[in-house]
Amino acid sequence: MIIAAVLAGGKGSRMGNTETPKQYMMLGSRPIIVHTVEKFFVNPDIDKVVVLCPNVWVKQTQDLISKYIGETDKISVISGGASRNDTLMCAIDFVETNYGLDDDTILLTHDAVRPFVTHRIINDNIEAVRKYGACDTVWGATDTIVESVDGEVISNIPERKNMYQGQTPQSFKAKRLKEICNSLTEAEKEILTDACKIYTLKGEPVSLVKGEVFNIKITYPYDLKMAGILLEGVKADD
Repeated sequence: MIIAAVLAGGKGSRMGNTETPKQYMMLGSRPIIVHTVEKFFVNPDIDKVVVLCPNVWVKQTQDLISKYIGETDKISVISGGASRNDTLMCAIDFVETNYGLDDDTILLTHDAVRPFVTHRIINDNIEAVRKYGACDTVWGATDTIVESVDGEVISNIPERKNMYQGQTPQSFKAKRLKEICNSLTEAEKEILTDACKIYTLKGEPVSLVKGEVFNIKITYPYDLKMAGILLEGVKADD
């Protein structure tokens, strides 16, 4: 079984003075989260979509899905956790309880505020997990990456050709992901906010899947404006 987990736990504090989490803000005629969920919903290789959001937004998220996508048992909306790692475990637990976990269960995890993910990216993630067990969607860095440990002076400038910007989906064999997450110490859990970093910490291979420059994460007001331009471009191409 192949399940997509859409992670919608962000509060959108960097979006400015708004009480609405960024994933619920409008992009064109629909909320951002609806655009994102629909990408996985219509993909024929995805068996189920699980949307994880703050508990107070569960009912409204269900209502939005019913309004814009329709009534369907392919999509479930559940409460996420206090952190990204907690939310990830909520997704795994839900899948195990409702569908079971075996060696062929694949879990794609995706940011609710990346509505421009393509079916090519989704399908490449599925194939990479089948081959390698885990993968991360990335885009080659175009700017020089500068590292500063103290935030005041440069400590390292790595070679740009070896640098990539992480996107999502991040995808895994769900059973192995659970095993690795359960092996983390409390200290490790405190510093890890990225599922692929969990794998690298434990010495597990993570394959690279080519993303797209337009697979943007809507974080700041500028991103929302850019997303509107991208959406109009998509409509023009249809």
